Amino acid sequence: MKIKKGDTVKIISGKDKNKTGKVLKVFPIKEQVLVEGINFKKKHQKPKKGGQKGQIVEKTYPVHVSNVALIDPKTKENTKVGKKLVKGKLVRVSKKSGTILN
Repeated sequence: MKIKKGDTVKIISGKDKNKTGKVLKVFPIKEQVLVEGINFKKKHQKPKKGGQKGQIVEKTYPVHVSNVALIDPKTKENTKVGKKLVKGKLVRVSKKSGTILN
């Protein structure tokens, strides 16, 4: 996967289209990412102790990688990710500006 934890991404489809956020967690086997402040769903929670009340909690759910585009830190636009050898190491590079992303 070309998107990693800490990257700033933009949602390109779905109910949260055109919103941006930071990647909190990556699920490579499911090909999904958890983005801060995106894809909230309401979950009903039962009371855990005798005197507590039940409540409705908003929870963030993962988004598929195909619905997310990486934002170039230099141009602040959507970009694709490439790989380049720099000093004997493979690094992620923005295709638009050539900025190193690692």
